[in-house]
Amino acid sequence: MTTLTTASSVSRLRSIVSGSIGNLVEWYDWYAYSAFALYFAPVFFPSGDTTAKLLNTAAIFAVGFLMRPLGAWLLGAYADRHGRRAALLLSVQLMAGGSLLIAATPGYARIGVAAPALLLLARLVQGISVGGEYGTSATYLSEMAGMRHRGFWSSFQYLTLMGGQLLALLVQLGLQQMLTPTQLGDWGWRVPFVIGALAAMGALYLRTHMGETAAFEQHRQSLATAGAEAEGHVPSPNQMRALMQHPKAVLTVVGLTLGGTLAFYTFTTYAQKFLVNTSGFSKEQATLISFGVMAVALLFQPLLGTISDKVGRRPVLLMFGIGATLGTVPLLRLLADTHDAWVAAGLLIAALFVVSGYTSISAVVKAELFPTEIRALGVGLPFALTVAIFGGTAEYVALYAKNQGVEEWFYWYVTGCAFLSLLVYWRMGETRAEKGKMVE
Repeated sequence: MTTLTTASSVSRLRSIVSGSIGNLVEWYDWYAYSAFALYFAPVFFPSGDTTAKLLNTAAIFAVGFLMRPLGAWLLGAYADRHGRRAALLLSVQLMAGGSLLIAATPGYARIGVAAPALLLLARLVQGISVGGEYGTSATYLSEMAGMRHRGFWSSFQYLTLMGGQLLALLVQLGLQQMLTPTQLGDWGWRVPFVIGALAAMGALYLRTHMGETAAFEQHRQSLATAGAEAEGHVPSPNQMRALMQHPKAVLTVVGLTLGGTLAFYTFTTYAQKFLVNTSGFSKEQATLISFGVMAVALLFQPLLGTISDKVGRRPVLLMFGIGATLGTVPLLRLLADTHDAWVAAGLLIAALFVVSGYTSISAVVKAELFPTEIRALGVGLPFALTVAIFGGTAEYVALYAKNQGVEEWFYWYVTGCAFLSLLVYWRMGETRAEKGKMVE
């Protein structure tokens, strides 16, 4: 294993890029489910109207999120004990297994109720994977980046996360061009999961050549000096107890995440279904709009990450909080009424620019709140719990409100959560100055 105790710029950059590519592949696998749900919903849930079928697939999507806190706890604790690199290797292996299972599972017509049961199992495995991936990769990128450009490099957390969504949409666009709707519904939807499993194996290879962070190595050496295990593993204290010694930081992560995750999933994964189910666009039009919007939104991440390195994290978070609180309801109303693809794209780009005030720097802000020995767990667990409750259920809540004829209630729900996060941003201190918590 390569150790970056005093990482050179080249080796640091190589490790950041390798970690980011692995992160992109993980999130591609995760979002391929949402991107192709419109096609495979009838395969696993053959009865009911379109909204009912989407509700069933959205429920499994949400259940996958419920496993993310477990993954954040298990892999976060593992990362804090055995290293960031070891946990990142494990997470990508779990994601590959989940994708292969989805690709190989027969439909309801062949194996009955076992089909949705296997689909659920695959999502549970993937949920554990991404639950551990977020906290560990956020920690890895933040620790590997230098202080001056930490916001910029940490923005790659969501840049690659959104890149995974974009890649899933790109595969969808390609398959829509090559296959008929019938072929996509019959077997074509399996192709992206095969691609994801193969890409995950490639990411696994890249991650085996990543270096460990200097912050973790210094922590391990300090424990060894104090009489820790000679084999090089950090002892296993009660990490949950250690985490609870930082209640303010834990609650800050929850507050930071609440509005941001709900807004993010509303204007990314759910937006594609909103365009079809509410605005009246075709599946192909909705995919093309979503692809273009995500491609533009990728550029916002390093831009706002760089700005945070200059002016601080708090002003960028406030931009999101104020914009999401004031703009969500009117923007979704306009989006629901438009039938012009360019107008729809423009509205979603405006929404994601505001949301990028959260996504671009959320990883570094959370990492800057915790000390090295519990950073991966501290970033991952409260984040995963909040995402499971609010982000993972966004589609289900939105579709349920629509099914009940009260769709606008969802608009106000997003607004209320954004306002709660705004209160946290308003009261929190600036984290950019926390130089002592990470090793350069």
